[in-house]
Amino acid sequence: MSGRLTLGSLDKELRKNADGTVDIYFGPKPGAGQASNWLYTQPSEKWFPWFRVYGPEKAIFDKSWKLPDIQEVK
Repeated sequence: MSGRLTLGSLDKELRKNADGTVDIYFGPKPGAGQASNWLYTQPSEKWFPWFRVYGPEKAIFDKSWKLPDIQEVK
């Protein structure tokens, strides 16, 4: 196994979009220019993403914020 298994908002290399959102890429290898926002997944193995929210704001508790669905990018 190789590659990064976790990402966090304090990772200095993490690239954020202009609007503050973050794109995270999953796969056995990072795409070109995506290494800073890439998480390793083992080929042909099932996996499940886990997300933690530290210091959540009201929108987490009242459920007005929802984690967007993961979208496949080719």
